[in-house]
Amino acid sequence: MAAKEAVYTHGHHESVLRSHRWRTAENSAAHLLPHLRPGMRLLDVGSGPGTITVDLAALVAPGRVTALEVTAEALGLTRAEAAARRQSNVEFATGDVHALPFPDDTFDAVHAHQVLQHVGDPVRALREMRRVCRPGGIVTVRDSDYAAFAWYPALPELDEWLDLYLRVARANGGEPNAGRRLLSWAHAAGMDDVTATSTTWCFATPADRAWWGGMWAERILKSDMATQAVASGAATEADLRRISQGWRTWAADRDGWISLLHGEVLCRT
Repeated sequence: MAAKEAVYTHGHHESVLRSHRWRTAENSAAHLLPHLRPGMRLLDVGSGPGTITVDLAALVAPGRVTALEVTAEALGLTRAEAAARRQSNVEFATGDVHALPFPDDTFDAVHAHQVLQHVGDPVRALREMRRVCRPGGIVTVRDSDYAAFAWYPALPELDEWLDLYLRVARANGGEPNAGRRLLSWAHAAGMDDVTATSTTWCFATPADRAWWGGMWAERILKSDMATQAVASGAATEADLRRISQGWRTWAADRDGWISLLHGEVLCRT
């Protein structure tokens, strides 16, 4: 039976990619790094713009990293990053995480960052990730938990942003509070040796606030989420403009602070 399809909430507008290209193995996969060794074969599910993927490839060289995306267009972003950084040990594949196009026991490690919150069946996805990982290998995922995000000052426009995001993401078939559910999903997928942790990103300097707040001020107006919100009747254009200005107000406040919680699980197969 095919897994329920989910719509990717964010899309690939430049404002989204600006955020995703900031991610590195160090700031987004630190829980995995102590377990990597040269010569390992690793699958990166949902490689996106490839910044994490290429970092991981450098760490496991001369081993290989396979970057997986659901479309050739999305995979092209990873290809471009690997080419720009001349990282030659990256391979590329398209496929669905619910039915991975690889034989059993292919990889030493399987990694996914900010993926399970967007898929129709996270437990099935984890079972597939386990299937293609060799015995004694590692399956690891990291996902945001939007309802656990915290910020100051308490602007009503940011509360409105969070409520809108939760509604749009769930209407798309995703679970934006995936971070707190990862351990339960791993257990449901049959994983027994599971280490669950959490980490945060924090933006509080003037430069960080300008970057994060400015990114969301644009993203709420121009990304696929904006189109989906208006088309579904979840928000009006005026609502989006008000939320956008709220992000700019937050970014300009010298007391502005935001912490973004992520759940992580590292599973031994």
